[in-house]
Amino acid sequence: MLYWLTALSDGGDVFNLFRYITFRAGGSFLTALVFGFIFGRPLINVLRRKQGKGQPIRSDGPEGHFVKAGTPTMGGLLIIAALTFATLLWARLDNQYVWMVLFVTLSFAAIGFADDYAKVSKQTTAGVSGRVRMILGLAVAAVAGYWGASLHPEALTNQLALPIFKDTLVNLGVLFVPFAVIVIVGAANAVNLTDGLDGLAVMPVMIAAGTFGVIAYAVGRVDFTNYLDVHYVPDTGEILIFCAALIGGGLGFLWYNAPPAAVFMGDTGSLALGGALGAIAVATKHEIVLAIVGGLFVVEALSVIIQVLYFKRTGKRVFLMAPIHHHYEKKGWSEPQIVIRFWIISLILAMIGLATLKVR
Repeated sequence: MLYWLTALSDGGDVFNLFRYITFRAGGSFLTALVFGFIFGRPLINVLRRKQGKGQPIRSDGPEGHFVKAGTPTMGGLLIIAALTFATLLWARLDNQYVWMVLFVTLSFAAIGFADDYAKVSKQTTAGVSGRVRMILGLAVAAVAGYWGASLHPEALTNQLALPIFKDTLVNLGVLFVPFAVIVIVGAANAVNLTDGLDGLAVMPVMIAAGTFGVIAYAVGRVDFTNYLDVHYVPDTGEILIFCAALIGGGLGFLWYNAPPAAVFMGDTGSLALGGALGAIAVATKHEIVLAIVGGLFVVEALSVIIQVLYFKRTGKRVFLMAPIHHHYEKKGWSEPQIVIRFWIISLILAMIGLATLKVR
């Protein structure tokens, strides 16, 4: 919205600053951060009053989690509100990539909110049925996949770009939308599975968002893509505004989610943020790089898949408990140890993902 202040500029005044994506990204970050600090405590107080007993704790979960009973959930509302407000304020509203990513984020937030509401209102860990959530998620992702494909330049439409191999494109044709659906829904559910300890999911999400903000800015500039030998995707640079808002909103939430958490993110936040990462990967043609940058989320999801399949086949478990962060809890690691070590792993994977921009 503030971008339109450039219409008042003569090219040499303060209004000219609003032309620059980097300046507006900084404004977006600070806006979302301040939003989180201002509205965080009032939101938590409202959630505590409305929810009463808070998020139900799994009876078969780690013993240390029972002390968290009564903690309110749906804290993801703070992140979603902060990033939406900041994005609408600082991004160019004529940019379709911004709207595509916001559509996915808000749609998955709505799905997660319905699930969280069912849990706290009925005081059960079941929530909305998995089949309903999956159908809704697939529908949202299909729309986003088709939307993204329609925005890509003709040479990249329905193509899968491979990292490292600069001139290699795989034509997926009609399979591109199903592939995009897998990326978006997979990312949403992987982040959802990771969100099991205080602060565990939000920091890796912010790290991934920062990485993809850099990628979006780079692939949206023809001079950068010529230097890096990556595919040019016009107009994706505006996604950096969204990523900056996500980081600011995430930090505002982490202030209250740091152990011991005053509020949980809930499915409202985890599904939305995971879906957002998937949508950004599709928009920037870096779907495979998301599996690297978000490798922690991939491992968390795979640990659940492996555990379920192996148990059904043999009646035994590979891990003491899945997702894998609970396995390490069972092995005696403290919650802060797991969280900080997983943050370190996420940062390392992000650096590897960024390196794919230059390694050709």
